[in-house]
Amino acid sequence: MPEDRPRPWFWLLKSEPDTYSIDDLKRDGTGPWDGVRNFSARNRLREMKRGELALFYHSSTKPTGVVGLCRVAKEAYPDPSQFDPESDYYDPKATEEKPRWSMIDVRYVSHLPQMVTLEEIKATPELGEMVLVKRARLSVQPVTREEFERIVELGGGTLPKGK
Repeated sequence: MPEDRPRPWFWLLKSEPDTYSIDDLKRDGTGPWDGVRNFSARNRLREMKRGELALFYHSSTKPTGVVGLCRVAKEAYPDPSQFDPESDYYDPKATEEKPRWSMIDVRYVSHLPQMVTLEEIKATPELGEMVLVKRARLSVQPVTREEFERIVELGGGTLPKGK
């Protein structure tokens, strides 16, 4: 994301619903976005600022798509699972002095009245340049304001006010 782009930035965060769903986030209010083990996605987490909005995307389900909205509640900090040998996300190269992996906390904003599927996103011409379309596997992605607003509109939602 270009540094000269005015804030706030917008994001898309992917989660498998059987791991952590939009319903789980609604129940919890605020939850950790941890376990990211892709350097590009990790770098995006480190760029996020408190209060920025994200599309919550359910992956590895049929169909996949955007199901709701969340907001960055806490900026990037070391993911403790990288230090835990019992964790699936353990990284023997990570140290407390030099952590390799970061996480953020997100706060629930809303469900979209209807899922905006990946198929629908791909079929919408003004969304054709989204990272989701070009690099679909990336779990943390930047989204333009226009893309964010269009997806919320397609899902029948309303744009949140304030922080």
